[in-house]
Amino acid sequence: MKDKALLFINGNPPESFPDPEQYGLIACTDGAFHYLKNLDFSLDKLDFISGDFDSHSGKEEGIYDERFIYTPDQDKTDFQKALEIITDKGFRKVDVLGGSGGEQDHFLGNLTVAFGYKDQLELKFYDEFSEYYFIPKSFTVQSVKDKMISLYPFPSVENITTHGLNWPLTNGNLSITSRIGTRNFAIEDEVSIEYEQGNLMIFIGKNYL
Repeated sequence: MKDKALLFINGNPPESFPDPEQYGLIACTDGAFHYLKNLDFSLDKLDFISGDFDSHSGKEEGIYDERFIYTPDQDKTDFQKALEIITDKGFRKVDVLGGSGGEQDHFLGNLTVAFGYKDQLELKFYDEFSEYYFIPKSFTVQSVKDKMISLYPFPSVENITTHGLNWPLTNGNLSITSRIGTRNFAIEDEVSIEYEQGNLMIFIGKNYL
């Protein structure tokens, strides 16, 4: 069984799509359904469309009615409610498209939701600039030479040491109120990161040079 899910949410539409055959489930929020209808994406591949439908009634899409899941809880975002459905279906790896762009409070909200799921899901965002996700206290990524690497504390990280970056850190501290680790780049094919306390998100961008 394919153990990874693909989820479209309501930020900027993706410029391209991954191979759908690598996913065991494909879903979208009701807002993302708007742009999927206008892009070169087969709606038949969607397993469900969820949300409070404040931006989409679903009524005009008769053949998809059975795939709409109404989630009216206003105490949760549509992204969070979609993740709950995906988790209930047994998936622990989720690729997210449409997580950035659009209204920036949505973007910050998406990162906050991802933070809440970091210990439950292997959750990765992809957009036209980078891929980004929370990383464990000992982490290595390969095939990144010359790519932009940004490290973002959420909200702080203590005793962080990196190898393979142009501006390395050695037992340093990062905090959103003082020093963050954005706009670095990899000088080695492999970058390793270790830290002792806190939570850290990595952004891996396109080639920096």
